[in-house]
Amino acid sequence: MSWLGGRWRSSILFRVISTTFILSLILISLVGSILFIQISNGIFREKTNESVSEAQSLYEYAQGQLDATLYLTSLKLPTVVHTILQGSDLTVATTPREVVLIGSPILHKSNSFYDGASGNVDLTSIPNSLRIQVRKTGGAQWIRGTINFKDGHTQDAIIVGHAIEVPPQSPYELYYVFLLTEQQTIVNFIGRLLLLAGFLLIFMIGGISWYVIRQAINPVRDAAEIAEQLTAGDLNRRMHVVGEDEMARLAISFNEMALSMQQQISRLENLSRLQQRFVSDVSHELRTPLTTIRMASQVIADARDKMEPAVARSAELLQSQIARFESLLTDLLEVSRFDASASILELKETDIKTLVIQTIDQLHIGHPGQIHTDFSSAPVTALVDPRRIERVLRNLIANAIDHSEGKAIEILIRQSEREVAVGVRDYGVGFSERESERLFDRFWRADPSRSRLRGGTGLGLSISLDDAKLHQGTLKAWGAPGKGANFVLTVPKAPGIPIQGEPIPVNPNDPTSTSFLSFDEDDI
Repeated sequence: MSWLGGRWRSSILFRVISTTFILSLILISLVGSILFIQISNGIFREKTNESVSEAQSLYEYAQGQLDATLYLTSLKLPTVVHTILQGSDLTVATTPREVVLIGSPILHKSNSFYDGASGNVDLTSIPNSLRIQVRKTGGAQWIRGTINFKDGHTQDAIIVGHAIEVPPQSPYELYYVFLLTEQQTIVNFIGRLLLLAGFLLIFMIGGISWYVIRQAINPVRDAAEIAEQLTAGDLNRRMHVVGEDEMARLAISFNEMALSMQQQISRLENLSRLQQRFVSDVSHELRTPLTTIRMASQVIADARDKMEPAVARSAELLQSQIARFESLLTDLLEVSRFDASASILELKETDIKTLVIQTIDQLHIGHPGQIHTDFSSAPVTALVDPRRIERVLRNLIANAIDHSEGKAIEILIRQSEREVAVGVRDYGVGFSERESERLFDRFWRADPSRSRLRGGTGLGLSISLDDAKLHQGTLKAWGAPGKGANFVLTVPKAPGIPIQGEPIPVNPNDPTSTSFLSFDEDDI
């Protein structure tokens, strides 16, 4: 059943053929049943008319023979009765028939002297309701029923009864039994023929429907398969154009669309490569003059005690901006490595707790009591690249400091059998759902003025996400305006082990939360 359900949902051809088959089966069954009933009724009706007519003639002949025994001494009553009970020999009969003679009660007394039947017919098989009608009307009455024979077998028959008088004035009932063996054989043959014709017709309709529908479905199926291959990156696939009909025009339009997409993607790829190369080249080329400038600024900064206050302040600003410029170049170089898929991990067994403590110390928090840590004293180790994990932690903690508005910041470390997670929670400005859509975009800042106070480049979260992906880990974020934000980094303890759980839930279960954002290794 699951296979049928899957085929029904995934295949238009299967649905159409199945529906056509079922509806054809219902329609042909209905029409065939009506035809069979009409034909059967017609055959039996014709047989009934013939039987009643023949029985009427036989009755008149039999009554005449019985009456003649009163005038002709050569005719003996027992002989005539015996001859009547051999009624099938009186005329040339096209179908078998039997004769039954039963005496009618006289003043509630039995009258069975001449009772008899041909062909071992059981006298009791004549229905009592028919006998009552024959005695009441005296005329011909008929019924279709089942005749029992003394040897135990039964047969369908048309029973035609008529009141008859056996001299001298003895009332009897004469029944002619016309067996329906031949008619039943014909009806059974017609039924089998209709059944066979119905099955053949159903399969013919199904085959024709399958052939016709395939002509319309196959191009659509080909278009779907080629579209999937185009999506997978095979931009050279095209549909085969046959003829000049609507499907051919669809194939031509599809191929033109695929060609346009390929050309557009090629242009974008070339532009992207040029941009990446430009960023990489500029970053590398700026390294040399930046080093010279930084050395010169350091010389100036070392001599600022001998300078006037305004000049000394300018020296400090020069040194800080050079540091900011150097940080930007470092980020740009890292981005270019990610774009070129040239980033590699230098894995070491690392204590994540130690990295968190070192990162907090390096950030020189203005209010030492602002950050609250929640992790055990035991080491929390994982096989990671410590430089990259430290960079992720520095970006997350620095981001929390920038947006905490002086409120508390909580840092949690939790581990499971296969994963290690670090959560950074602040209670500052947070972010809205609209802002969450661009949270990890390069060079994007929710509040440019706030970021510029600390020299942010807008690349920190983007690089952090790439570092998490490189570790086959996840970086998830939750935020609510005015309620702060929560960032959770989860990495496997060993490379190649997929993330199966979240030691730290990203949603802090705040009932006022308005947005939820999740980024992991599948986000591109």
